[in-house]
Amino acid sequence: MSNSPIESAKENAEKKEGPGLDFIRTRIAEDNASGKYQGRVHTRFPPEPNGYLHLGHAKSICLNFGIASEHEGGKCNLRFDDTNPVKEDTEYVESIMEDVKWLGYDWEDRMFYASDYFDRLYELAIQLIKDGKAYVDSLSAEEIRQYRGTLTEPGKESPYRNRSVEENLDLFQRMKDGEFEEGAHVLRAKIDMAASNIVMRDPTLYRIRKAHHHRTGDTWCIYPMYDYTHCISDSTEGITHSICTLEFENNRELYDWMLETLGLYRPQQIEFARLNLTYTVLSKRKLIQLVQEGHVRGWDDPRMPTLSGVRRRGFPPEALREFCSRIGIAKADSMVDYALLEFCVREKLNAVTPRLMGVVDPIKLVITNYPEDQYDEFEMPLHPEDESYGTRTMRFGRELWIENDDFREEAPKKYFRLTPGQEVRLRYAYYVTCTGVVKDDEGNIKEVHCTYDPESKGGSTADGRKVKGTIHWVSVCDGVPAEVRLYEPLFLKENPNQVEEGKTFLDYLNPDSEKVVTAYLEPRLATYEPGTRVQFERLGYYCVDKDSRPGKPVFTRTATLRDSWARVERNQK
Repeated sequence: MSNSPIESAKENAEKKEGPGLDFIRTRIAEDNASGKYQGRVHTRFPPEPNGYLHLGHAKSICLNFGIASEHEGGKCNLRFDDTNPVKEDTEYVESIMEDVKWLGYDWEDRMFYASDYFDRLYELAIQLIKDGKAYVDSLSAEEIRQYRGTLTEPGKESPYRNRSVEENLDLFQRMKDGEFEEGAHVLRAKIDMAASNIVMRDPTLYRIRKAHHHRTGDTWCIYPMYDYTHCISDSTEGITHSICTLEFENNRELYDWMLETLGLYRPQQIEFARLNLTYTVLSKRKLIQLVQEGHVRGWDDPRMPTLSGVRRRGFPPEALREFCSRIGIAKADSMVDYALLEFCVREKLNAVTPRLMGVVDPIKLVITNYPEDQYDEFEMPLHPEDESYGTRTMRFGRELWIENDDFREEAPKKYFRLTPGQEVRLRYAYYVTCTGVVKDDEGNIKEVHCTYDPESKGGSTADGRKVKGTIHWVSVCDGVPAEVRLYEPLFLKENPNQVEEGKTFLDYLNPDSEKVVTAYLEPRLATYEPGTRVQFERLGYYCVDKDSRPGKPVFTRTATLRDSWARVERNQK
């Protein structure tokens, strides 16, 4: 039986290396003790602006900015790896900046672009050619792949590998001048086609891209590759620790080779395991596909694991930071249960959200002995544990909306809500007893009829009798209709990245991941601005959606109140 997410997080914390430190922080502490970087700690977060940031990026943001903040004088740069103009856009740049700020981090005056270094990168490529460490290759992309070899077979050298320095300089200049079409030539490092690490088999440094760049316009038609650009950018900015995800572990050898060959300052690259979440995909390619093919409303769809998506859903940034802290930093890939993220969200929202009443699956309750022209007013706290939130007043009348799930004509055992002959408490109001129902011609229940006890005003009686059930309500006379969007996991499969033969991850999409209903809310809820987080009593946490308009409120469900992991913990104590 697998551990709960909370247990897994605790175990992960216990496996950290050093006295309370994970292995990355331990390495940095060792470097500081040895004086390797004169006690400096300088990290960076280097996203490519070709999509919106997702929860995996949140882990990297919290790690890089967090480590910098833990050291006196520590710094963290925000750098955009904008070396592929075909896929990049200023829209993504702006969204990334917003996401980093939303998470609570500040790069101060240290925002950079790889394109800031295009001139320097070009000059260093010329240096490599002159030193006999790079050459222009005229093989096609497919031929280069074939020549590279396999994990068990060495590659073979390109017939263009031994061009003279003069010829390489000439061809590279002509590539820069736009003389050749895309794919005609590339610039490659001259390393070792028999290297055991395939990354070192003459990797590509530059390719021709005749595309408009979002910052440099049409100045360049050759663009550097990531592995070439990244290490030089780190070196140029004085980064001490270049923290990457595990897929770059094999690239570390090239990172070091490039800087050593060029005689440049060399940071230390350290790799950690990327985030994998159940019922979620965190591949940028797959997220782009979901958006472009219309499977979701957009990048900020509340079902998307993008930071803009979870922000729109109502996740507080503190919850994401806590989640990243709980899952820790590991050296091996693992799967984290999405329920742990929801646990962190509930934990944060429980402390700060006002409590109000909304009925998302309404059925009408008629109190037959309550006067038709009478109304009561009840004052209710906005937070049961914090008086500073104040109170609000709700009107109570003969006709109310209650949750359909709070009534059963034939109730199962231990059902303590409304059922014929059973008395319950209407929250903050009166005791009522169900006397019957009214059905339509097809046998569907239209109304639930009750009687109320006038002596139970406020939710208690002089005789002290107890009821086991309390349900919430909204008056028909005051209830504000609202669109409420209820969300479930986007995928039905725990790991949608593991697909059966003949299928893709799209075959596991949950057709019921979004349900749109008309709810009835107490009037105060219709006054809140988009982005406001609240708790619908007894139901869950909700957020006013950006689609909300005056007179037409729209709410997104952030999370239900169900907190199975907290119960697991309590039961184990």
